[in-house]
Amino acid sequence: MQDFAISALQFRVFLQFRVFLVTLRQFLKAKQRSSSFMEAFFRTHRYLVEHVNAPVRRLLMDEINWNDRMIGIKGTRGVGKTTFLLQYAKEKFDVNDRQCLYVNMNNFYFQGRGIADFAGEFCRRGGRVLLIDQVFKQPDWSAELRKCYDLYPYLKIVFTGSSVMRLKDENPELNGIVKSYNLRGFSFREFINLMTGNNFKAYTLEEILRDHERIIKQILPKVSPNRYFQDYIHHGFYPFFQEHRNYSENLLKTMNMMTEVDILLIKQIELKYLTKIKKLFYQLAEGGPKAPNVSKLAENIETSRATVMNYIKYLTDARLLNIIYPLGEDFPKKPSKVMLHNSNLLYAIYPIHVEKQTAMETFFVNSLWKDHKVNQSGHDPFYLVDGRLKFRVCDADARNKMRYSPDIIYARYNTEIGKGNQIPLWLFGFLY
Repeated sequence: MQDFAISALQFRVFLQFRVFLVTLRQFLKAKQRSSSFMEAFFRTHRYLVEHVNAPVRRLLMDEINWNDRMIGIKGTRGVGKTTFLLQYAKEKFDVNDRQCLYVNMNNFYFQGRGIADFAGEFCRRGGRVLLIDQVFKQPDWSAELRKCYDLYPYLKIVFTGSSVMRLKDENPELNGIVKSYNLRGFSFREFINLMTGNNFKAYTLEEILRDHERIIKQILPKVSPNRYFQDYIHHGFYPFFQEHRNYSENLLKTMNMMTEVDILLIKQIELKYLTKIKKLFYQLAEGGPKAPNVSKLAENIETSRATVMNYIKYLTDARLLNIIYPLGEDFPKKPSKVMLHNSNLLYAIYPIHVEKQTAMETFFVNSLWKDHKVNQSGHDPFYLVDGRLKFRVCDADARNKMRYSPDIIYARYNTEIGKGNQIPLWLFGFLY
């Protein structure tokens, strides 16, 4: 009986030991798989950083406080967010330095593993800077980022996301810990630097207003802006114009992704409403820059006025539209003008006939939009910038048909020079 009891005890110990071995084997296999995946990420990181093509250094690189632990970089599709992350890695770290790692949430690996879990392993391997591309593709991404911030105090995370995202308003767990920045498409300055090999600096609006004649004298001996201006208006805003593909077709594809993925996915809109959003966008683009007839638009796409205004706001967040309001008014009030976000969109969505005045005003508003507030009331022929400066976009060749006013600043196209309150329009493309 005693022998049997000893045998039973030994059997239980044996079973427990087997369970331990199985568990250990599973743990080691999981660790090995995890290690293999991590090595794959490091190989991908090294390859991408070595082959990143960033001939123009973006101004935002120097505007970001890189000492912050949680940095969000928003931007519309196609403006170069991935390139920006890789350019940062290339500038700050050796390509073989494992303290920095770039990952893209499009990787199916992250469908079975959270950001915080992955970040923990990265930190245990000595990681200090994690670059996360397209963070919104990860479920509960904001909660995961908060967990990283709390658990790993020596880890810096730089992530990119869509311009549609509201990092703080819609993700309260990130309040107080994330610093948000916007990456825009190429400015005319960046475009001309790329095309000519120059390194022209950016100027503030105050510098342009005060010293535009002196600034122009420094630029014109090196380059003729008018030689490149129409190219920029047509295809210079999105960096992918450098790719050997049809630009308009590529832009149309990008615009569809903005509506089909960015707006629907992030705003959690049902797929059945996609047609309404696209139809609204086309009608607004076709109608040109003007005050929208919200009731008519609502009737055309068979929805409510309130929904139309919400859709317009989503399209604006996606950087497909710009909304201009009278001074002191804002969403959800009816705007005084809705226009396309940048001039390239004009040629992609409605290439049959683009009014030059429309393209020039679109360029002006887009150039000012980064750091300034642009308003317009009713049928006023001028834009009000920062609530105090009146600007009018006009054709320099039509000077005999215009009466110039001393209290208005004239942004004139079809000219390379300026004088007094008459400034060449292209120079506003040097604001960033």
